[in-house]
Amino acid sequence: MFGCGGASVAPVTPAPTASYQVVAISDLHFNPLYDPSLFTRLVAADPSDWDAIFQSSSVVLPSVGGTDTNYLLLMLTLASIKQNMKNSPVVLFTGDVLGHNIPANYCKIYAPLHQLTTAQCAATQGAAIQQFITNTFTFVAMHIGKFTGTAPVIYVPGNIDAFAGGFGPDTNFLTKTSATVYSQLLKSGFDPNTFLNTFAADGYYSVAPLGSKLQVIGLNSNLWIVGAPASTAASTELTWLDTQLAAAQAAGQKVWILMHVPPGANSQLIAQMAAVPEQVPSAMEENPASMMWQSALQDTFLRTLAKYPGLVTMMLAGHTHMDEFRILPTGDVLEQLPGISPCFGNNPAFKVLTITQDTFTPTDYQSLDYNLAAMPAQFGTLYQFSTTYSAQTTWRTRSRNCIRSLPPARANKVCMHCSTARAVPA
Repeated sequence: MFGCGGASVAPVTPAPTASYQVVAISDLHFNPLYDPSLFTRLVAADPSDWDAIFQSSSVVLPSVGGTDTNYLLLMLTLASIKQNMKNSPVVLFTGDVLGHNIPANYCKIYAPLHQLTTAQCAATQGAAIQQFITNTFTFVAMHIGKFTGTAPVIYVPGNIDAFAGGFGPDTNFLTKTSATVYSQLLKSGFDPNTFLNTFAADGYYSVAPLGSKLQVIGLNSNLWIVGAPASTAASTELTWLDTQLAAAQAAGQKVWILMHVPPGANSQLIAQMAAVPEQVPSAMEENPASMMWQSALQDTFLRTLAKYPGLVTMMLAGHTHMDEFRILPTGDVLEQLPGISPCFGNNPAFKVLTITQDTFTPTDYQSLDYNLAAMPAQFGTLYQFSTTYSAQTTWRTRSRNCIRSLPPARANKVCMHCSTARAVPA
């Protein structure tokens, strides 16, 4: 996040300043159906009683690679977050509370118990499935709220945080979960009408969790995904973002932006399409899905950011489950958080960011992971950015140098479209 090779500016060591430690997590993907034998009891119980049910399971190990988060991994994660919060006055969560394919997994268990096909289950049990998903969301939110104490958790919806599909929540889901987000995650610490006015309908909002000098904008970037259903809400959100940034600039504030799906390349798809790096440009030109967002909406987002240089001091996303950063044409750097769920074969991981109190700028972070091969008692430090990368300058200066080092015709495309996975120690 702080470096891009080829900088021409001599490193400058900043003067010591007071700082926050801010925990940042993403892609929890809790799967309540990891043990099918618990199904009947979970469906019949209130989510406040689910702990005892999960604790009775014969599954006594955390999730393995290729699966979503089970109860054991959820508890390990939350305990480690609590242990590493330090002086963190806020927790940042870039989405995906829910595990993948809960409706299908529900019917896979329910159907044989009631002599139905899975198709019949899907056709007749829609309301029950929605209630179970709502209960799952409530269960996880309650536990996150408990383990993070009084610190508000600034949450944005992930593309799997929905009753069905992979394009994020609809108004029905948001209406049924917005009170939980407000009470359990935000800890009821902000004006409810301002929050509900935009979140309950379309999943985005703005709050000031650290005082009047910082606005944190939580976006619903799922509306902008390639293939997402057409909606006027997508352009309405971008107009709203412009007004929020203008208001923050007029008030002399700094801004953090949180989202789930980042702009730029769909790096996993491109890796499948391009056998060697030289094939990447043609692969991207041939398949619109090689980009995360719809091009017109991405262009509007970038033009909006460009109107307010220096205003946004941090931008976070998730979705890929990997430790990445993306350099935008505006000179902003978007930091992608690793995922908790090991469904892509990754070790569960999260970060503790170091933020200066006077400028709200990230200066360092600690990456913590849970080694699934070793099964330790808790998450451990994978690396400290400043130590591993000998970082001496801020990310904004270095990223602009990277942009300037590219030919003008390629600066917009290359830095925006190519997500770069950060190398980490073995």
